[in-house]
Amino acid sequence: MHTIKIAASEGLYLTADQWGDPKNLPVMMFHGAGQNRHAWKKTASSLSEQGYFVITVDARGHGDSDWSPDAHYDSDDVGRDIQVLVSNLSRRPAVVGASMGGMGCLAAQRLAKRQLFEAVVLVDITPDFDIEGARRVISFMAGHPDGFRTLDDAASAIAAYNPHRKKVTNSSGLSKVLQQREDGRWIWRWDPAYVSSKPGFDTNSPDLMTISMARTSKIMKEGLRSVETPVLLVRGQQSDLVTSEAVKKFLDIKPEAEFVDVAGTGHMVAGDDNDAFTSEVAKFLLKHFSPSLNEESR
Repeated sequence: MHTIKIAASEGLYLTADQWGDPKNLPVMMFHGAGQNRHAWKKTASSLSEQGYFVITVDARGHGDSDWSPDAHYDSDDVGRDIQVLVSNLSRRPAVVGASMGGMGCLAAQRLAKRQLFEAVVLVDITPDFDIEGARRVISFMAGHPDGFRTLDDAASAIAAYNPHRKKVTNSSGLSKVLQQREDGRWIWRWDPAYVSSKPGFDTNSPDLMTISMARTSKIMKEGLRSVETPVLLVRGQQSDLVTSEAVKKFLDIKPEAEFVDVAGTGHMVAGDDNDAFTSEVAKFLLKHFSPSLNEESR
């Protein structure tokens, strides 16, 4: 694995890790809001060992990537970055997008004049996502603006947000999603403007937030209808963002899509049960094409 900087849209540079042989089928992985490329570490390692060329990307305003000076963080902004990243590859990648990353993938396809992806894996995100669940995610991200005294304090906050998940016993791993300020406090590795720039957040207006989320839903529906390659939806069975009704509506839009429910997981599917998640993604990819370009089955 090695780390690179990649030019994206609006003059921003994104940080990415590359795993495996660049001659093989590229699989690009885009994390959810508040996460970063390290969320995919185990899955990326496993897929690269199976013969894929995996690229895990820090989204704008997240991890080690540039922050947007104008707080451009909506799904179309993320989508334009993905368009640029894909254009730098020698062939179309398969993409895995969790939550915000999945929104960005569909926004990118909506904006494109050609098929961008060999396949699309959406992780616990659908166009008809639950608005209250989305507000809960945003509220968690907005919480603790002054950070945490210790990594253990951060682990307790995460445990309270994800009560179904076993609390982290070794909190040192949280340094991948938190950074230490000069005063010693630990703050999240994302631009606070990602949250504060959301319509209605600054005035705590539920109506404006609902209108904004409805616009995102429309973008995703148009993007989903534009995808002509294989699609897999991976849902956390205990998700508060993707309900059973949302899955039904998703399959009404894209009846040929594949769907899997991962038991015992919530919105953070890969973090809750990485082995089960990775297995489902690997089965889907192998079903549709070989990882090696020399053995391509399509």
